[in-house]
Amino acid sequence: MTERKIISVLGATGVQGGSVVRALLADGEFAVRAITRAADSAKDLADLGAEIVVADLYDTGSLRRVFDGAYGIYMVTPFFNHLSPAKELEEVRNLIAAAKETGPRHVIWSTLEDSREDIPDDYHRLPKFDDGYNVPHFDVKGGVADRLFAESGLPTTYLRLSNYFSNLLLFDPPIRKADGSIIVPLPIGDATMSSMAPEDVGKAVAAIFRRPAETIGHTLGLSGQYLTGKDIAEAFSEVLGVPVTYEPLSHDEYRKLDFASAKEMGNMFQYYADFAHKILPRRDRELTRSLVPNPITLKEYLTRHRADIKIG
Repeated sequence: MTERKIISVLGATGVQGGSVVRALLADGEFAVRAITRAADSAKDLADLGAEIVVADLYDTGSLRRVFDGAYGIYMVTPFFNHLSPAKELEEVRNLIAAAKETGPRHVIWSTLEDSREDIPDDYHRLPKFDDGYNVPHFDVKGGVADRLFAESGLPTTYLRLSNYFSNLLLFDPPIRKADGSIIVPLPIGDATMSSMAPEDVGKAVAAIFRRPAETIGHTLGLSGQYLTGKDIAEAFSEVLGVPVTYEPLSHDEYRKLDFASAKEMGNMFQYYADFAHKILPRRDRELTRSLVPNPITLKEYLTRHRADIKIG
């Protein structure tokens, strides 16, 4: 019996990495090495058949150990753990250095575009961060990080994802107003936003690892659905069985909310809204369906996760 090739997956206990681990295990073509900072947090993945390994993004020796012998590596960085462009670039450099020493045949790098290539310098409606970034978790990846991967010589597929449906349950849920009505306050105005189910990320990644000749060296943008705020409110209304309307916050109102990444996320939503004509064409629904033939719709996702819908 031929031994299965190993895929090392970073961020294995996160939404994105966890989806990749589960999809690869379900697919069955590859063995999965799930990389985490704490083995105890990955017991469910071990029960599914993953090898659980511990590594630190700031310890290249530990990264070399978990990459050693792997055919492929799925790389994602945890920007929202620290909100630091400098730390994210340090993580990227460490990942590249460790991978170059271990020689994987296929790397998938979870990236995003550099918004500075789309947003003019004199576009004053969107406030910049002190270091010149518009949306740091986009700009770091699509700027310096993508270039570092290209210069590294690693056999890399650059994967651009879309807003997760799960964010509508975890971070931007519907809220109940004082009069009892329920609204979706997502700050995207009248724009259309590309979205997808986290489960479909993993399925797409499994398909990409099976198609190295078609995908290495390419940037692939994925999308499950293009949705307006009204579409999102309608999906919630159908699943909850009560009226839900769309009443968007302004970007300035969102940036003033009381959580650490409010400015970052407010800028992201404004980028989605004001530059949808740039962003949407980079997320190819037909390509996505070639990798995931029946992507989950928002209504299907909310129906499956009905018990997780909490009205704020």
